[in-house]
Amino acid sequence: MNRLWAPWRVPYLKGEKPVGCIFCDKPKEDRDEDNLILHRGTHHFVIMNLFPYSNGHLMIVPYLHTDALEDLDAAAAVELFDLIKAARKALLESMNPEGFNVGINLGRVAGAGIHEHVHVHVVPRWLGDTNFMPTLAGTKVISEHIQESYRKLAPHFADWPGR
Repeated sequence: MNRLWAPWRVPYLKGEKPVGCIFCDKPKEDRDEDNLILHRGTHHFVIMNLFPYSNGHLMIVPYLHTDALEDLDAAAAVELFDLIKAARKALLESMNPEGFNVGINLGRVAGAGIHEHVHVHVVPRWLGDTNFMPTLAGTKVISEHIQESYRKLAPHFADWPGR
């Protein structure tokens, strides 16, 4: 059985959380590149994960503050799936991953770091992208600076509706 281990996220999960909801606060600011927001749609935005599992780890987040998928109406659900497809395409074209993890952690016990606000993870994967470093050294090797990844991905979202 293969496992996706991410022990470097423990300080984030156990650390002090900012006041408020980052998924509500970040889109209100006019600093998309600083906040790693790649795309703004009608119902959702695409943001890079500041604590990624791998290079290019993206999240699709509804503007609606909810912890329940069933609160998204039909139009929002369609846009959500369209943005998952757009994220996959952008990652394929800019980073050439060999696979993907796409998932939603609903609730704290399911692994959601921000359990109050639904969001979908799109994580690019490469053969051999897990190694001994996180386990033995408590270190995750992220080979590319997050701002460089942002610059690679941003053009792929420039022409999407809602931008």
